[in-house]
Amino acid sequence: MAYAINNLFNLYFFLIILRVFLTWIPSIRWETQPWLTLREVTDIWLNLFRRFIPPLGGLDISPIVALIVLQILQALVLYIIAGVSS
Repeated sequence: MAYAINNLFNLYFFLIILRVFLTWIPSIRWETQPWLTLREVTDIWLNLFRRFIPPLGGLDISPIVALIVLQILQALVLYIIAGVSS
């Protein structure tokens, strides 16, 4: 169980990293597939942080904070699961 949850967190982390790197490519049309799905799935988490972290000099640092919080959440969830299963 913990292995599967850990893999889901890692997959989501990778999707956010991919989304961030793809924003550096100006020719991507975000309204077409598969980019639309990627944007919709990752923006659920990223928009939580974009609400209260403004861009600094045109640079959006909210994904950095979102990834750090995601890793903390992953560690907490896995710690709770490990405590429950023992």
